[in-house]
This record gives sequence, structure tokens and C-alpha cells, in this order.
Amino acid sequence: MSLYFKYLSIHFKSQLQYRTSFWLLTFGQFFIPFTVFAGLYFMFKQFGQLRGWTFFEVALCFAVVGMAFSLAECFSRGFDMFSSLVGGGDFDRLLVRPRSTALQVLGSKFEFTRFGRLFQSSIVLGWALLNLPVVWTVPKVITLVLMIVCGVLIFTGIFMLAATLCFWTIQGLEVANILTDGGREMAKYPLNIYEKWVTLFFTFIIPFGCVSYLPLMYLLDKTQGGGVWYMLMPLAGVLFILPCLLVWNFGVRHYRSTGS
Repeated sequence: MSLYFKYLSIHFKSQLQYRTSFWLLTFGQFFIPFTVFAGLYFMFKQFGQLRGWTFFEVALCFAVVGMAFSLAECFSRGFDMFSSLVGGGDFDRLLVRPRSTALQVLGSKFEFTRFGRLFQSSIVLGWALLNLPVVWTVPKVITLVLMIVCGVLIFTGIFMLAATLCFWTIQGLEVANILTDGGREMAKYPLNIYEKWVTLFFTFIIPFGCVSYLPLMYLLDKTQGGGVWYMLMPLAGVLFILPCLLVWNFGVRHYRSTGS
């Protein structure tokens, strides 16, 4: 981890060399998600509720997923941009270093300008919490933290799977955006508003529902008993990233270099 934090420090200092550019990009990232949130706000202003969900309940889900995705984009950007390492032959250098390739790729790129999106999601989160009649307890606070942290793990796992495809395709495939950008937009709403097959897929295959919809029901006291299970649902993010690491290691073992 000391090596990881060294990577973190180097990238942060390098991005601050162009401070005006850094702050302008961060400022822009702060305002971009507001257009999506404005659409959410006006939809509820027109229709009042969505399948029994109020605006602030959905805003809480929106904020949690937004924070998770922003953190994943910031700290897992190396996997998202991995195709450039393979295409340029730079991944070969990582293979001869005495450290995990996953750690080195993870530390190869950080996007600190995504803190703008993180700040915007934090504001939405605070606004939602102030307007929801939730009696906060220690288990609920822990659940909320787990939702964000494990959401980061799920998005990181998807980035990792997309990066693994580059060992065979060289270039990253846009189809992965269905699960990253598409999954992010889908998970911002409670899963029970979708078709059943969508709910099942994004609960048992890509477990977005385990870090948004199911624990959200526990936070809002919408469960019929079994609250502990709903509280532990975000840990599915940990279970998801483990096979992603196995797939990554499989791809590394079958990497044949670029031949350049």
C-alpha cells in the first residue's frame, strides 16, 4: 500500500502543475451531473412519486451511486485507460517489476478532477438526508458507508473486466460502457421500477442492487424483517471483485505482448 500511496502522491502533484486547468476541469465535473439531477427533480415535480418512491428517497439512491462512481473513476482510472498501456507496449514494463500488475495498473492513472462530481453527489446526499424522516442508528450509518465503499468495488471490478478484454482485443470495447455508464444511470433509481429480468441481472450478476436498492430499503425502514441481511447486502461488492481479480490474472497469464 505504501507503493500505491506513492503513486497517488506523484499523480496528484503532477496534475497540480497546471492548477488553472485542474480547477477548471474540477469545476466542470461539479456541474455536469446537475443536468441529470435536474431531470430527476423535474420528473418528480411533475409526477410526484415513482412506484411509491418519493423524490428524496430516490435522491439518496442517486447520491450514493454517484459518489461510488466518482471515487471509482478517480482511483480506478488505470483500468479504464488500460488499452493505451497494451497498445503502446507499456504493459510489458509492468510485468518485469516485482509488484502485482493489478496494483501497478491501479496506480498508473488517477483523475482527481472527479472530486467535482464527488462534491456534487455529497451535496445531494446531504440534502436528501436532511429531508428524510430517517432515525439514524450506528448500523444504518455503517450500511450507508458500506453502500458507497462496496459500490466503488463493483465499478472497479467492471473496469477490471473491461481492461482484461484488452489482452485479446488490444483496444477497449465500448460495450463495457453498458455496465459502467449504463449501470450507473440504472442504479440511481430503485430496481423495482424496472422489468423483473433487469432486477435479477443487476442483483445476482452485476450486484448494483446490493449496494443501492436493497440496503436503501433498510435505511428507509421499508423491509419486512430480516434487516440484518439487508444491512450486509453491500458486501456483495467484495464478492464481486474477487472473481474479477481472478479473470484479470487469467488475462495476464495469457498476455503475448504487442510484438513491437
